[in-house]
This record gives sequence, structure tokens and C-alpha cells, in this order.
Amino acid sequence: MGSVVIIGGGPAGLMAAEAAVAAGVTVDLYDAMPSVGRKFLLAGKGGLNLTHSEPMESFLSRYGASRAFIEPSIRSFTPSALQAWALGLGVETFIGTSGRIFPTDLKAAPLLRTWLRRLRLNGVRFHVRHRWCGWDEQGRLRFITDDGMLSVRVDAVVLAMGGGSWPQLGSNGEWVKTLSERQVPIVPMKPANCGFDVRWSEHFRTRFAGHPVKTVALVVRATDGTAIRHMGEFVVTANGVEGGIVYMGSAAVREMIAAEGTATVWLDLTPDRMVKQLTQDLSRPRGKRTVATHLKRCAGITGVKAGLLREVVPNDVFTDPARLAAAIKSLPLTLVAPRPIEEVISTAGGLSFEALDGNFMVRSLPGVFCAGEMLDWEAPTGGYLLTACLATGRLAGGKAAQWSKTHAMG
Repeated sequence: MGSVVIIGGGPAGLMAAEAAVAAGVTVDLYDAMPSVGRKFLLAGKGGLNLTHSEPMESFLSRYGASRAFIEPSIRSFTPSALQAWALGLGVETFIGTSGRIFPTDLKAAPLLRTWLRRLRLNGVRFHVRHRWCGWDEQGRLRFITDDGMLSVRVDAVVLAMGGGSWPQLGSNGEWVKTLSERQVPIVPMKPANCGFDVRWSEHFRTRFAGHPVKTVALVVRATDGTAIRHMGEFVVTANGVEGGIVYMGSAAVREMIAAEGTATVWLDLTPDRMVKQLTQDLSRPRGKRTVATHLKRCAGITGVKAGLLREVVPNDVFTDPARLAAAIKSLPLTLVAPRPIEEVISTAGGLSFEALDGNFMVRSLPGVFCAGEMLDWEAPTGGYLLTACLATGRLAGGKAAQWSKTHAMG
């Protein structure tokens, strides 16, 4: 009949379990935490962005250099298929104004509860508080449990243990050492979809930490000279910046910092105004009005946006309408370091795709399949992360089931 063990109870692991049990093998899922789906529930706090509605070619482009490896799994479980899967769990979805797709109730818990109930009814057995620690001399999987060491013999295994972000939820990257000892190629993990440190003045930090900066554009010039413009918002933090458009440009910024020590991005504080019109508006006589009042009346610049200008721009610029307009339209901001991996939404790096065959099986470890964020890929927020985790888990689970049937130990 065949048996498959899934290690990791996140989206990739749960989907691997679903695919494997549907293929007619026995499935046991092990997780180190007291319950499964913890990071999935965390994603639900932001509304549970399941996937994105944009055309497939644009969707696939979000995976950058890893597209060739991720594409087969996405095409086998498309965003529309993901919506149909959710509907099968009784969860209807809608497309937001940004093109992102959410459950109509914007919650993760109801979907997860129904999903786990269905998995159990279909025969998946769950084992929590079981921390995987590699293989024993007989090739059995070893787990540390509350009752001591447990060894499990199995026909195939899917590793879906996540990256290195949010270790308190279970994704701590401890598997890297275990696989490295087996000579499996691992690309060092790096923060992705992350915030960045900025050397704010004490005045600005004290005054504006926690303030959102809305309806702006952020321009990132990559190391190859190309410029990418992201529209949206971000948040000023005590350490720097995070959220929205910062995450969208984080991969390019991270690589620039690695290459040059710092990275400069440019903010357009008034993306709905052309610089010529802005210059004309700022050239109006100020009279006895303060600079702050003049900025508010002529450019709509107030609050944190005005604070950013004061933080970056020399005082003499505020008396020159042309230079001030140019600064408002292209305000340079120097980012000095990404936030630590423990704080970020996701990670880049992980198990190298070169170590895998086309079925996500580790070439040097027959019968060992991998899925989800522990693989070396990254994507922006917007549903791309969750879609790829589910899709790679589905593919790996199905292939592991096939392998187990043909290599069953009996």
C-alpha cells in the first residue's frame, strides 16, 4: 500500500498530506509544535491573502530566478484551482481591489479547522510535539517526544519544515544542520519581505515611529541599473521602515546592501502630481505663512511626510520651489540593513533546487521529498508565498505517494 510521513504542519505539509492520502497511502504528519497551522493562522491576521488574480504570466514572473523550478507546481495547482479547493472546504473567496484573493470572512481559522477535520476523516494521523532530529543507523526517522526518542520506519517522507522566519511558530531552520550533515546543498538563508534599518534622528524616531506613510511611490534601482516603481504605503518604525511597498522591493534592496553596504531608495511623496505642476504650486507667494503651512496648502504635505522632508532635505532647499518639488518627487532614503530573519515575513535561501529532481525528491536521499518555504525561492507578499507553498506541497505529496507504492517495505 505504501506509507508517507510528512514532517511539518504548515500549509505545504498539510497539502502534501492531502495529496498523499488521496493517492491511497497511509499518511502520518509530525510537527514539533503543540498544534499545526500556526503560521497559517498568523497570515490570517492580515486577512489571509490566499492567492492573486493577475494573469498567469505575470503571476509566475513574481518568482524571479526560481520561476523555472516553481512553475510546474503552480501550473498543476493554479490560483483558480486554489479558489476551487477553498470552496470545497466551504470557504468562498473574493477578489480585492488590488487583485488579491481573500476568503469572504477574511479569516484563517474556519478554513484551517475544516481542512484539518477533512484530513483526519480521510485518514491522516497527526502527531504533535514530535521534533524531527534526522535518521538513525537503520535509516529510520528519529523524533524527540515528551516520552523520549521515537524511531519511525517509512517508505517516503516529505520535509515541509519552513524557512527561518517566525521561529516561535516552528519555522526555525534547524533542519539545515541535519541535511547539511548529509551533504545536501543548502543556500544560506536571508531575510525576504522584510523591513530595513534607517539611521533616523532621535527627534524623527520619537515623533513618527509607528506612523503610516500613505499613497506614495517607492523607486528601487537594482544593482543592474533597472528601476522598479512600487505604489502603496509603508510604516515608519523606531528602527527604520517596513510594510507594503518596502516588502515589494526588499529582494533588490537586500542584494544592494550586501554588495555595497547600504542602499538608497527614492520616495515620491505626491505620486498624483507632476513635478512641473508641483513647482508652480510651491512658487506661489508664501507671505507670512510658515513653511509647514505652505507645504500643506500647496503640496498637501503634512505630518510624517513633512517630517521625512525635514529629516532628509537641507534647510536651504525649503526656500527654493524647484529644488523642493524635486525633493518631494524623489526623496532619497538610505537603508542600512535588513531586519533580522526572526522578524521577517519569509526567507530566501534554503535547500538548493539543484539538489532535487523534477519531483522535488532529493537526488542523494531517495524517497525524501521537500516542499514549501524550506526550498530556495522567494516571492513578494500578495498571495504568491502561500500559493507556492500549497502547490509545491501538493506536488511533493503526490510524488511521495507514488514513490512509496513502488518502494514499499511491506
